[in-house]
Amino acid sequence: MAFRSRREKLRSILSGSACVHPGSVYDAISIRIAEDFGFPLGMFGGSVASLAVLGDPDVTLITLTELAEQMRRMSRAATLAVLVDADHGYGNALNVRRTVQELETAGAAGLTIEDTLLPAAFGEAKTQLISLEEGVGKMKAALGGRSDPSLVVMGRTGAASITSIEDAIRRAKAYEAAGVDALFFTGIKSRTELEAIASATRLPIVLGGAPEELSAPDYLAAQRVRIALQGHAPIAAATQAVYDTLKSLREGTAPKNLKGLASSDLTARVMREAETKARIADVLGLKT
Repeated sequence: MAFRSRREKLRSILSGSACVHPGSVYDAISIRIAEDFGFPLGMFGGSVASLAVLGDPDVTLITLTELAEQMRRMSRAATLAVLVDADHGYGNALNVRRTVQELETAGAAGLTIEDTLLPAAFGEAKTQLISLEEGVGKMKAALGGRSDPSLVVMGRTGAASITSIEDAIRRAKAYEAAGVDALFFTGIKSRTELEAIASATRLPIVLGGAPEELSAPDYLAAQRVRIALQGHAPIAAATQAVYDTLKSLREGTAPKNLKGLASSDLTARVMREAETKARIADVLGLKT
């Protein structure tokens, strides 16, 4: 398959002995920059997807179609393997199956399905979880939905910060038994919690954010953590840059006096201008 090598790259990370930090990506430009810098993996988060596509907060307003289309655009632009935050699978277990099919077709190297109750229930301010039984059903549906066995399916739980670390372990073990390829945890607060998880499970571990105590790569690797997220700073930086530029223009700054703009060389590299010019010369018979 066209995307097999990307999925095998993610699987090699999970089967290795090191802990890697992925680059946060959300569009064609960001994924190309991450690829050029040699990031081993891209992470397409649900919150950045909502911001990049809708300009809305992460409250489950983005649709599966919008998420998959953005992933498809990134797959066209670069060959970097990307792990996609597929939230709750956009519905029940049948919707999860469809989510996997769409993201597989869009070129994702892997995806996470979580056990958070989404969208938020009426009148409930606190984040809730679906039942363990429903969570297991979603994991089974996700596995059954893939046609390429190299696509990585991760079971994700936020139970550590919602219910308890004991519940997180119970859910992780159930998802492991269901056959997922890795376990994704959010809300882990200490080495004691991580070590409890590592001793109770067997699969590769992914951490979706962690305190300073859990930042040492060698320690994380020893606890079977293969991927550790570092947040989504790139889209925050891009937002600030656009804000500053438009503010300066609105206040009367001349375009030639603007600060912090990409050079023509960087812009050309990001848009793969040299490759495009070569194709133009080859197939259109034009010299550029």
